[in-house]
Amino acid sequence: MARRTPPQELPEDFEEHILDIDVGDEMRSSFLEYAYSVIYSRALPDARDGLKPVQRRILYTMNDMGLRPDRGHVKSARVVGEVMGKLHPHGDSAIYDALVRMAQPWSMRLPMIDGHGNFGSPDDSPAAMRYTECRMAPAAVAMTASIDEDTVDFKPNYDSRETEPAVLPAAIPNLIVNGTTGIAVGMATNIAPHNLVEVVQALRHLIRHPEANVDDLMRFMPGPDLPTGGKIVGLDGVRDAYETGRGTFRMRATARVESITPRRKGIVVTELPYGVGTERVVERIKVLVQAKKLQGISDVKDLTDRAKGLRLVIEVKNGFVPEALLEQLYKLTPMEDSFGINTVALVEGQPRTLGLKELLQVFLDHRFDVVRRRSVFRRTKAADRLHLVDGLLIAILDIDEVIAVIRSSENAAAAKERLTAVFDLTEVQADYILDMPLRRLTKFSRIELEKESEELRHTIDELDAILADDALLRTVVSEELAEVAKTFGTPRRTVLLESAGAPVTAAAPLEVADDPCLVYLSSSGLLARTATDEAPGQGEGRANHDVVVSAVRATARGEVGGLTSRGRLVKIGVLELPQLPGTANDPHLAGGLPVSEILALDAGERLLGLCTLTGDGPGLALGTRQGVVKRVNPEVLGRDEWEVVRLADGDEVVGALELVTGREALCFVTSDAQLLHFAADGVRPQGRTGGGIAGIRVNAGQHVAWFGAVDPDAPEGSVVVTVSGASTALPGTEPGAVKVTPFSEYPAKGRATGGVRCHRFLKGEDTLVFAWVGAAPARAAAASGAPVDLPPATGRRDGSGLPGSQPIVACAGPVAARPIAGGTATGGVQG
Repeated sequence: MARRTPPQELPEDFEEHILDIDVGDEMRSSFLEYAYSVIYSRALPDARDGLKPVQRRILYTMNDMGLRPDRGHVKSARVVGEVMGKLHPHGDSAIYDALVRMAQPWSMRLPMIDGHGNFGSPDDSPAAMRYTECRMAPAAVAMTASIDEDTVDFKPNYDSRETEPAVLPAAIPNLIVNGTTGIAVGMATNIAPHNLVEVVQALRHLIRHPEANVDDLMRFMPGPDLPTGGKIVGLDGVRDAYETGRGTFRMRATARVESITPRRKGIVVTELPYGVGTERVVERIKVLVQAKKLQGISDVKDLTDRAKGLRLVIEVKNGFVPEALLEQLYKLTPMEDSFGINTVALVEGQPRTLGLKELLQVFLDHRFDVVRRRSVFRRTKAADRLHLVDGLLIAILDIDEVIAVIRSSENAAAAKERLTAVFDLTEVQADYILDMPLRRLTKFSRIELEKESEELRHTIDELDAILADDALLRTVVSEELAEVAKTFGTPRRTVLLESAGAPVTAAAPLEVADDPCLVYLSSSGLLARTATDEAPGQGEGRANHDVVVSAVRATARGEVGGLTSRGRLVKIGVLELPQLPGTANDPHLAGGLPVSEILALDAGERLLGLCTLTGDGPGLALGTRQGVVKRVNPEVLGRDEWEVVRLADGDEVVGALELVTGREALCFVTSDAQLLHFAADGVRPQGRTGGGIAGIRVNAGQHVAWFGAVDPDAPEGSVVVTVSGASTALPGTEPGAVKVTPFSEYPAKGRATGGVRCHRFLKGEDTLVFAWVGAAPARAAAASGAPVDLPPATGRRDGSGLPGSQPIVACAGPVAARPIAGGTATGGVQG
């Protein structure tokens, strides 16, 4: 065990010296010293150059190291070490953090440091200083320009071994252009960035009109211009800040609604509020979605890269209004944030809250002082040089005598004394002549010296004029500011909005209402829906292009079925279809989506028609290529797709539709121009697994070209459209011979018979390349959807056709609020 050491005994003559100090006084004194250090040496910027001490020391050190924009980058650790060793003994992390912020374009409106390497992102921290490199940005050169011309005062550093500038010359109004943020003891500062061009315009106006007020200045700089762009909503807080130095405004992300896929819309965010990163927004959205406080979002993708910049894609579920959802995002996520302006800066060593005019005036006073001191320095330097040039001119007039005087002198002091006496020179001029090598003196020409003397005198006169005339001094500062704006100015990035206006949610609900509508399938393979279920009247619905081959009633949030050539029924979500910009009477079908974007069809499979999924009614009717007919009982399964007919090998469905009344006539047209129609109620309905029954007798080598249903109650009757051609021609290459005949010319016959002739072939014709039967007036379309004129209906059921203008691929009657007889000569719409 360790033995305890007995306490040491104090000597007898030891006297205790205990000072009684009040704890309150000691705490007050220590706290004030700490507060003073934080306020004046760390947290608050100087109103003149807008820099905190650490930022000023970084820029001054980099300028002293010669790290100009035209030089190579150096390791950031080297710069940090120089700053910490000479000027800022507060730790390398504070210095590097300040250096990184001055290099980030999303933090600074006008970056002061050109960084090379990973300097972080709005969400991520930068790489360590040993991995990154830096050098001065062009703007930093303007901040330190003429610092060696006695333009600013210097003070000792922390150990009095070095000196540092108390303020930089600052040709750029950095405080208001780049803004700043800092927390001191008992006070804080938070200044928003602004556009350099606008600030310079306000400064120049203030130079010309010192009595200008805030309203006058806001005509030139109406509000902040944030590095990340976005929008500022409401300018009342900005005006308050310009008046009093304190105010709050709201920042809003820049977003737009786009079709990110053919079937889905999304919100694309390209600019976020100042200081907000994409990860913060994504995380907040995920939390809200998981908590069920935000509905309608299916996915969030951050597609930001260096080439395209910020791009945050928020996918919106079908059934939700993107504009209303965007308002919810503004309300619940950091996509809308507030910025509190608190313009506190050091003025003559004292922290003050400044309004816009005071802030600009402090900078202008600093620039007046810098230009005045620079002019004095340059005048003194020019005067000294002129003094030496005048001495050289005196000496060069009689160079031989000057050399003789020097050679005959015993020493340099004697030569100096004799030169001043003989040529009436000053000691400075004599020393300059004596120090100059003889070979250089002989090269000076009198003309060159006189020219230099004249230029120096002109420079001195100009500088004297600036120093003597305050108006000229102000003009010089104004012109220099204009040059700064021309060199470093960039267009405004932030959009200013007086107010947000009425919220979108007041006019548009978050979810799409389940309103009745019509779903259309066009001949060129476009699917779309209307905003109403109003059916057009007879003969209406004639758009300028395309024809509707199938149309069914539905609701916006409901589903319809699609019948394919493989005998499948596939569910289609109505919300996935685009809403037509036109009306039901005049649908602009070009706004639809291709079938291939909605349904995943197999190779060679075609969409033939649409049907409802109500589970009631007469059911479906299908006809196959080999002449089989089938009626299917209404049946809706809880699956996305199911078979509605069992097909034999090599067979396929050529026509499929939904019966409305059950009294329709089912009609077949074969490739050898045979037409057969019979009552639909003569076909017994089967279950979906049934294979159907014989519909029409097909001759060897022939096939069914069209199958559909004919409405016996059509107001204008029905017609038969047939097009004959050669079987050896490529499909869709020859217009063929077109014939239109009233349907009433064809008598009904029994099911499973051969039908009657509906078209007589001429020489070179041996097949029907197109057939259709339906309500009049018929409307035909080409493959592009363009309308094709049809000949008038004739009474000859077995007559030949007339030459067509172009190949017909689809035909339909008036758009109606019922299924239109389906099927085309091409067997539907290719997926």
